[in-house]
Amino acid sequence: MDIQSVGIVGAGQMGNGIAHVFAMAGFDVVLNDISEDALSRALALIDKNLERQVQRGKIEPEVKAAALARIRTTTRLADVGPTDLVIEAATEREMVKQAIFEDLLPHLKPHTILTSNTSSISITRLASRTDRPERFMGFHFMNPVPVMQLVELIRGIATDEATYKTMHAVVEKLGKTAASAEDFPAFIVNRILMPMINEAVYTLYEGVGSVKSIDESLKLGANHPMGPLELADFIGLDTCLAIMNVLHDGLADTKYRPCPLLTKYVEAGWLGRKTQRGFYDYRGEVPVPTR
Repeated sequence: MDIQSVGIVGAGQMGNGIAHVFAMAGFDVVLNDISEDALSRALALIDKNLERQVQRGKIEPEVKAAALARIRTTTRLADVGPTDLVIEAATEREMVKQAIFEDLLPHLKPHTILTSNTSSISITRLASRTDRPERFMGFHFMNPVPVMQLVELIRGIATDEATYKTMHAVVEKLGKTAASAEDFPAFIVNRILMPMINEAVYTLYEGVGSVKSIDESLKLGANHPMGPLELADFIGLDTCLAIMNVLHDGLADTKYRPCPLLTKYVEAGWLGRKTQRGFYDYRGEVPVPTR
């Protein structure tokens, strides 16, 4: 199937990045969110990121203008339905995602492929709430989307080969690299990454090291570009906790139990960069560890 138009549900951190790369690759994009403010912020951020590419000489100004012209925004979910491909990029809560897909069904074209950018939730289970489980896949981008090369492709139990091949071709057109993952909790990247972050939080919780010492140890001792607690703040502590809960519930293994300190930070509303406080306080000129 030839994908020409793409509908993206959710204009947050992931949704606006996905819209950016699809528009740059020549797709017509319909970006949806329940909030006009969220859509305005998303367009402003896409404009800013594209302008950065212009200033660095990576793209020409006319390429930026053409990409922005391909993005249309809407608060009406029905406007997303007529596209060839729908990418759900809402919050990492299964009930929210299920509700979005159920509301979308009456507005879809018969051939429309449905995908979720979920980082952990069962694709098979999400697909079962739709009328096209054979044309449903996990389509997991890494953050920040315009920069990161990898896209995880996750087939549900009913996903057909034509859908998989179509989505693999889309990844190639985006100039990214596809990795196929089985439909297990958190797939590949977060199955490995999130327990590491959770263990870093336990290391902090148990007093083995401070925020600064833990992050510096991994950056200088394991050559990681970001420390695990800095990375958790970048991802969002609520997202980290949600994925750990999916791992813990789905695999029934105590080694995936979320650290109580991670839960406490989320309960306090200290979610990382997006709320200006997490394992670091971002309200000043320089981030300061909070523990």
